[in-house]
Amino acid sequence: MRQFAWLCLFTLACWTPAALAGQTHSAAPKPATSVHPRTRTTTHMTIDPALLHPATLNAKAPNSYEVKFVTTKGDFTVQVTRSWAPIGADRFYNLVRHHFYNDASFFRVVPGFVVQFGLSADPAVNRAWKNADIKDDRVTQSNHPGFLTFATAGPNTRTTQIFINLGNNTGLDNQGFAPFGQVTSGMDVVQKLYGGYGDKPDQGLITSQGKAYIDKSFPNLDRIETATIVEAAATPHTAPAHKPAS
Repeated sequence: MRQFAWLCLFTLACWTPAALAGQTHSAAPKPATSVHPRTRTTTHMTIDPALLHPATLNAKAPNSYEVKFVTTKGDFTVQVTRSWAPIGADRFYNLVRHHFYNDASFFRVVPGFVVQFGLSADPAVNRAWKNADIKDDRVTQSNHPGFLTFATAGPNTRTTQIFINLGNNTGLDNQGFAPFGQVTSGMDVVQKLYGGYGDKPDQGLITSQGKAYIDKSFPNLDRIETATIVEAAATPHTAPAHKPAS
């Protein structure tokens, strides 16, 4: 059975292998008692039919483009620079163009480490993309706070899941995690995304049940209302002068 896309970081001393593989459910923090569940309803969602045919979504992305995320916590903007990781930038571009991330939840939040998302709210879409792998990119940028990178289940297994670095995760560089973009505004929103459930949300059940599972079992999770391409940026964002860790 195919592994799910967890970040397996075994080299940073501050994280245990089990915790970074998302398996320490007993140690996960409990939801804050002061937070009241949001009113969330599961309705029939209209999806872009093209999302059911991943092989057809292969447009080349602009050299640089911006994506605006409207979330239940607020808005943030990502700028993608294609030269950083062309294969990943193209995949993200096609997913956003066809509204893959709309209504998807931020299902894994590890303070100081990552925010992870990228499983569709629609189970049919998840089934279509489950094995739509893309090849790895060469790592040209480091996993600094605010940088976006595809999650993976091993070499050449990137599909749709993405994480935003919350910490300075340069140890991920030599494990093949190639950033393709960066949060350029609204990082304070990203930092506030609800993380009270730890690693309890089950990727398998999100994949098979979609939004219905999240609404029923994890109602406090923040989600993406819309993710849209705003424009092709005039000039690519200049990355900080940091090379990937060797």
